[in-house]
Amino acid sequence: MPSFDLPRYFANELDEHLAVAGETKQALADTFGRLVEVCAKSLSSGGKLMFFGNGGSAADAQHVAAEFLSRFGFDRNPLPAIALTTDTSVLTAIGNDYGFEHVFERQVRGLGRKGDVLIAISTSGRSPNIIAALKAARATGMTTIGFSGSAGEMHALCDSFLAVPSKETALIQQIHITAFHAICGIVERELFAKG
Repeated sequence: MPSFDLPRYFANELDEHLAVAGETKQALADTFGRLVEVCAKSLSSGGKLMFFGNGGSAADAQHVAAEFLSRFGFDRNPLPAIALTTDTSVLTAIGNDYGFEHVFERQVRGLGRKGDVLIAISTSGRSPNIIAALKAARATGMTTIGFSGSAGEMHALCDSFLAVPSKETALIQQIHITAFHAICGIVERELFAKG
């Protein structure tokens, strides 16, 4: 059993989350509306959403793609969403043949089309494979969205950008998944007219 006060530790964690969530809410109200609009417009006109990231952000990419493709709040038709983090054959082939910095960029060039939305998730905003994929998406004419914890080089490559005002990876990821759930819920209701 740990020697520290568990209830206090947990309460402090929640307090930190709420403080960062409050700062994010105030700073990004306009950006959030834009993220919803971009995703809904792409999906309603035949485009798809492509999510990607490294580590915990890769898991978030898979989680959110599943929410769009399967369902989030209610039964409805599937929405086209892909996580570029799931195919081990593709990831290892590209990583082996071209280098890890190209594992997402090659997929974007092969699967992405104008009208699609590429959604990059990186707590640092500096991962070389994230940057390479965003550059490829811009060259393809895709709309780019970034989720990060700092501006980094990634910000300049994104049409819309959600930066969580924290340096704590866990807090950044918590806010990212909360924002993704909200976006998915609103897009779902917008496209399927659920009150």
